[in-house]
Amino acid sequence: MADLIPLPPRSADPDPLWRHLVGERLRRMRHARGETLAEVARRAGVSVQYLSEIERGLKEPSSEIVAAVLGALGGTLLDLTSGVADDLRAAAPAFGRAPFALAA
Repeated sequence: MADLIPLPPRSADPDPLWRHLVGERLRRMRHARGETLAEVARRAGVSVQYLSEIERGLKEPSSEIVAAVLGALGGTLLDLTSGVADDLRAAAPAFGRAPFALAA
């Protein structure tokens, strides 16, 4: 029987969910532009309620919806993903983990 390798202790706080991070980042992008939910939702072709639910992390939007919202905000997928990565790096100590990088 193979020796078992102990797992590192897990933090009491779970990692944040992707939908929460994306929603918060989209909300910050909208606020930085000084726009309302209604303005962005209209341009993105989604309902105000749905955009609000995305921003609050209640809905996990499809890639098409994310692209539409980003387009309405004048942003790119790179803006969104690099912003989320920055948020995760800044929060890493709060989640009990050191930041890491993926090797190519």
